[in-house]
Amino acid sequence: MGKRRKHVGSLGTSLETITLWAAQPRRRQMPSTAVRANDPVTSSTRQCLRMDELHSLHPNGLFLRREAMQFGYRDRDLLAARRAGVITRVRHGAYVPTSEWEARDEVGRYRLRGQAVCLTHEGRVAMSHTSAAAEHGLRLWQPDLERVHVVRLEKSSGRHEAGVVYHEDTWHPGDIYAKDELLLLEPETSALGAASLTGVGPGLVILDSILDLDLGDEESLWATYSRRSGWPHSRRLQITIRLARYGAQSIGESLSRHLMWTQHLPEPQLQFKVYDEFGKLIGITDFAWPELGLLGEFDGKIKYGRLLKEGETASDALVREKEREDRIREVTRWLMIRYVWRDLYQAQATAARTRRLMEIPKVA
Repeated sequence: MGKRRKHVGSLGTSLETITLWAAQPRRRQMPSTAVRANDPVTSSTRQCLRMDELHSLHPNGLFLRREAMQFGYRDRDLLAARRAGVITRVRHGAYVPTSEWEARDEVGRYRLRGQAVCLTHEGRVAMSHTSAAAEHGLRLWQPDLERVHVVRLEKSSGRHEAGVVYHEDTWHPGDIYAKDELLLLEPETSALGAASLTGVGPGLVILDSILDLDLGDEESLWATYSRRSGWPHSRRLQITIRLARYGAQSIGESLSRHLMWTQHLPEPQLQFKVYDEFGKLIGITDFAWPELGLLGEFDGKIKYGRLLKEGETASDALVREKEREDRIREVTRWLMIRYVWRDLYQAQATAARTRRLMEIPKVA
């Protein structure tokens, strides 16, 4: 495994040494220019309510109500700052600069809510399942982002909250992973937990990304699964693990492989390297069926943007990619099939098109 992990050894010792809260700030008086909730919002008002000193207390600019109170602010100041569009409430008692909130996509905002849950929770908790998978940077396809998933690290039952799912008996001391001021389950446990909450296709996206990001390997996935074979949906999860492969580098590539599996197409080789007659690498394709003389690529919306070199436009990258494809076909004398997002929503037609190029009969 390529990335070194920072684990917490035991709850009785190491966990207690991790500080989940910022050092208590000194109280200070609110500036005399502070505006109240009913005052008009002007440029000077916005400057006053920026609350810059609160934005460095935690990663991502998040701060808590109680911390604002310790700095001399009052609830009416928080309300005025929200009305002025300076801060946004992430959840009850937790805020973030509006600029930070608006710059994030849905998964990024979900991560902020997870961070807020951990910081505002009365007892120690660690993120798990989809929440931990998102925090680890694993790829997610149409995830349920309505609720934050955690496990309690203390024996007390604690409280139940709206928007929070508590998972019991799903962790061991060696599973705890420290990231900044947060605690979360380690990557394989998080990935398997997240995959267990969804179908095989979206689950495959998660497990493929574990391998692609070098946060786990096939052996460690199976070892982690064997320790948690009593999880709900574990039988379906076993199918997902069997399908996971190194080499799927995007959501579209993982979903394409899932389509191939459901439609009984031959399994492709991934990240297939093509060399010219002088042994020079001229290209790598997403999929290949060498025995059938067929190569495959998945073209997502951002693919050509990702291929851009310095000073290039998207059109330049498209032309260069077309030249690369022509050269690959010239050297191999094989056919090339390209998949796009809409192909994933018409599985039978896509499979039929692929079979025609493979010149193999349809599987009953």
